[in-house]
Amino acid sequence: MTARRDPVGQRSETVRRANLSAIVRELHARGPLSRSELVARTGLTRSAIRGLIGELTASGLAGEEPAIPLGIPGRPSPLVRPEPERAVVLALEIAVDSLAAALVGLGGSILTTTRVDRPRDHRTLDAVVDDLVGLADRVLVPTRRREAVIGVGVGVAGVVRRTDGLVRMAPNLGWIDIPLGERLAAALGLAVPLEVTNEADLGALAELRRGAARGVDHVIYLSGEVGVGGGIIVDGRPLTSVAGYGGEIGHIPINPAGARCACGSIGCWETEVGATALLRRAGRSTDGGRGAVDAVLHAASAGDPLALAALEETGRWVGVGLAGLVNVFNPRLVVFGGLFEHLYPYIEQPVRAVLDERALRAPAELVDLVPSALGDDAPLLGAAELAFEPLLADPARWLRPRAALLERASA
Repeated sequence: MTARRDPVGQRSETVRRANLSAIVRELHARGPLSRSELVARTGLTRSAIRGLIGELTASGLAGEEPAIPLGIPGRPSPLVRPEPERAVVLALEIAVDSLAAALVGLGGSILTTTRVDRPRDHRTLDAVVDDLVGLADRVLVPTRRREAVIGVGVGVAGVVRRTDGLVRMAPNLGWIDIPLGERLAAALGLAVPLEVTNEADLGALAELRRGAARGVDHVIYLSGEVGVGGGIIVDGRPLTSVAGYGGEIGHIPINPAGARCACGSIGCWETEVGATALLRRAGRSTDGGRGAVDAVLHAASAGDPLALAALEETGRWVGVGLAGLVNVFNPRLVVFGGLFEHLYPYIEQPVRAVLDERALRAPAELVDLVPSALGDDAPLLGAAELAFEPLLADPARWLRPRAALLERASA
């Protein structure tokens, strides 16, 4: 006999799961909130909030504490807080000159983080995976943190196929069709979802949720190191396109008479605005990495004419590419991250001057330029947000396993 479906029960369960998601998203994004604030932000009734909070506290994902009396009539609403140690994610970043790992708890609490320099000749898949596993082991102490991990997010400076974490191309790492997601998942040995994506996309996500772009729906995040990457937010959502390859703005062909790019093309934007171009203009070794860039900035702060001219010229090329992006995407905000956050005090004026010359007046009048609020760790924090997404989208699937885990831990 075929079991009958209960459409009313299915609808009720669907609504319950959506309501749980709304509550957990608010707690993750904003931290502790009173029940009254959750009612106002989610549109749910007080009784619905009370029942759902009970489920979250039983599973350990949230806790409650008495609210502080405000001296106004009425009973203070209990304060609901996310429990950062009970649901954590592992965030990893592969940049050209460094590797990083962080453990981040529900609510965005950074429990621990570490970053190490990586020699550019130390870039084989085996070497990078071994190093990342070592960093992961470092942040997953004590053991109870490993048991609380619900996901892994990985950012890499390259073009990534989101479905399986295959790095199709990472020119500045020398990678072509590298199965990073598969190899890293096996090496970490954590039975949780692992997702790999482009680090600039993650920087944009982090700035949107926790940084300079919070509350803004149309954003371009411009990030640089040796190469140049970008993340684009449209209507409050990351633009990833068909397979996750969208946003490779560093490879916009911008100078037909320019230098050959590491990707194999000629005159890509990053050949004019990346660290290599800046160092070349400043008369420095192009193999010096971030230390050499810092030396140029130090020289500029002391008034060195060559360093200042190099930054001016780099800023103009940044403006040339940005004018096209402003015309195409009409953003409200452009966030300068990575290398460009450090250059921002010196390149802001030439960038604005070129936007005045080249961008259409209507979108140019609406856009603001700001440095990153999260600094060099924006892609790492974005990787954490990526790893939290399955929990935020459907907390119900985690409640029972979390409750069982708490029972075992207390036994």
